[in-house]
Amino acid sequence: KRLPDALRKKILVTGGSGFVGSHLVDRLMSEGHEVIVLDNFFTGRKANVEHWLHHPNFSLVRHDVTQPILLEVDQIYHLACPASPPHYQYNPVKTIKTSTMGTINMLGLAKRVKARMLLASTSEIYGDPTVHPQPESYWGNVNTIGPRACYDEGKRVAETMMYAYKNQNNVSVRIARIFNTFGPRMHPNDGRVVSNFIIQSLQNKDITIYGDGSQTRSFQYVDDLVDGLVKLMNGDYDLPVNLGNPDEYSIKDFATKIRDMTGSKSEIQYLPKVADDPTQREPDITTAKRELGWEPKVSVEEGLKKTIEYFQGELDA
Repeated sequence: KRLPDALRKKILVTGGSGFVGSHLVDRLMSEGHEVIVLDNFFTGRKANVEHWLHHPNFSLVRHDVTQPILLEVDQIYHLACPASPPHYQYNPVKTIKTSTMGTINMLGLAKRVKARMLLASTSEIYGDPTVHPQPESYWGNVNTIGPRACYDEGKRVAETMMYAYKNQNNVSVRIARIFNTFGPRMHPNDGRVVSNFIIQSLQNKDITIYGDGSQTRSFQYVDDLVDGLVKLMNGDYDLPVNLGNPDEYSIKDFATKIRDMTGSKSEIQYLPKVADDPTQREPDITTAKRELGWEPKVSVEEGLKKTIEYFQGELDA
């Protein structure tokens, strides 16, 4: 699509070759914007953005956000950070540096070039919540020294930094608190429920559940999330916004659903519970509905169908 110069923006997406980032890039490119992706490929894959590599509006820079960078942009979507427990626990110090120094660097850039910046925060900032569902006003119940702390606390202080720059330097900020998201281009071995269950089912291996399977999760399809991010960035609301799907599933039901959809012969195997694994996570999306006119539209079934097709393709490759 060709946008007139007045409407075409120069948009930086950090972590743009990752799972969510690459879908966001697809959306921004197809709207006709100029997109710069910054990624160090720790969890991102070049294959996720390869179809844009020769497009004149697209550039890919291999760079680590913990190092400063000079660019001229109008908007920054700051998504860079490993987001699944095995990835962010693999190198906790690096995870902390990415959330802190990475966010400071991007805020410095936003301040210099007067760009608006959106931080991809997380439902993890609520920790193991004592309030259900979680509204944005809930402060969280977080262990500062637990196995997930490098990620939770990194994102919590990143939010703090965003508002410090807003209040002190007038930087225009947006914060999305993202709940569980799934879809094509998820990392196959990121240890997340959806990718684990789908791959185990497709290979007819035991489906492993940690705990008794009664813990609940809510899942949103990646296209819905991208829609929410774009609406948030371009709207006027500048307080944190939950983006997630309030439909709760128990992990056990979810495993059964995926097994049935793949026509798998897998058995379900229960393993000991993981430390600091929240028992319930469910977004209150009243704010997103009211301020952005956003809510998830893609059903879990429909999303799973596309995700299963993607993983089948990956396994056959």
